[in-house]
Amino acid sequence: MDPAGRAREVERGARDVLEPAHFDYLAGGAGDERTLTANEEAFARRRLVPRVLRGPGPVDLSTDLPGVRLAAPVVVAPTAFHRLAHRDGEAATAAGVAAAGGLLTVSTMATTAVEDIAAAGAALWFQLYVQPDRSFTAALVARAEAAGCRAVVLTVDSPVRGRHARDERHGFTELPAGMVCENLRAADGRVRDLVVDPDLGWDAVAWLRGTTSLPVLVKGVLHPADARLAVEHGVDGIVVSNHGGRQLDGAVSTLDALPAVADAVAGRVPVLLDGGVRSGVDALVALALGADAVMLGRPVLWGLALGGADGVQAVLEDLTDELAHAMALVGAHRPADLTPDLVTVP
Repeated sequence: MDPAGRAREVERGARDVLEPAHFDYLAGGAGDERTLTANEEAFARRRLVPRVLRGPGPVDLSTDLPGVRLAAPVVVAPTAFHRLAHRDGEAATAAGVAAAGGLLTVSTMATTAVEDIAAAGAALWFQLYVQPDRSFTAALVARAEAAGCRAVVLTVDSPVRGRHARDERHGFTELPAGMVCENLRAADGRVRDLVVDPDLGWDAVAWLRGTTSLPVLVKGVLHPADARLAVEHGVDGIVVSNHGGRQLDGAVSTLDALPAVADAVAGRVPVLLDGGVRSGVDALVALALGADAVMLGRPVLWGLALGGADGVQAVLEDLTDELAHAMALVGAHRPADLTPDLVTVP
């Protein structure tokens, strides 16, 4: 079976084992889901133009990113509420990531505390929604740093919440009993509500950089002008993302936005691509068009639903194996060998 076919098979399996409302929360997007669909369709439009006779040598996928050196340029994206997919939630995800030698980006909206996720031994980044209560936000960042997270990934594309028709149809407005956003638990034990801040501006980057010694990446950049501003404000990395199609329906696909962002950044900081990656060939296309690494979101959740930690490990290892195989077939030994001329749109 082709890699895309395996990804669809795993997704179908997850649909079969999950509560419909929970599957639709994890799978769904905003509005009519045009952007959600566009993220995958953008990869389907691309074709590869391989090079040949490029000389001997094994494929080496090793990649340096802020705070970590990885065996492959694949990062698990921040996604909320893993306990909807599996009873062990983010702890199982982290165990699978650790077994695969990968990197997990822990969500502010995790249903397992960052300290307990860290106990699995995986390399971690921490995704942050800056809250209007900056003292609480600073305490949360300090928790993440103390737990061993190696960078903070600031989400910048959520001044308001996206509108999700699937959740509205199910009446899915709150987590099941016994599940909460553990990273929003305050020192007094109370779990706070997540607040998205419409007044958030670039000053938040400076504030965050003054709050932590960790590298700071921004996630949710689609416009090249914002990429330039991010670099000017001293970020350590940029994630090209439309929130998995969960915020603005009709937004450009991340793959289509990537080349202009990469050109604007001009190699000054790493650029990651989040959205639509379903196979090693997809990852190769993103790397060739300017990404230094890709983020993988929903496929990890489907692996978690089907097999817990083992399912997560299998998804990550399958994609990495596919990437190495595809690189050999296009004549590339290292991610740096992947260039835009290897990709075309017929």
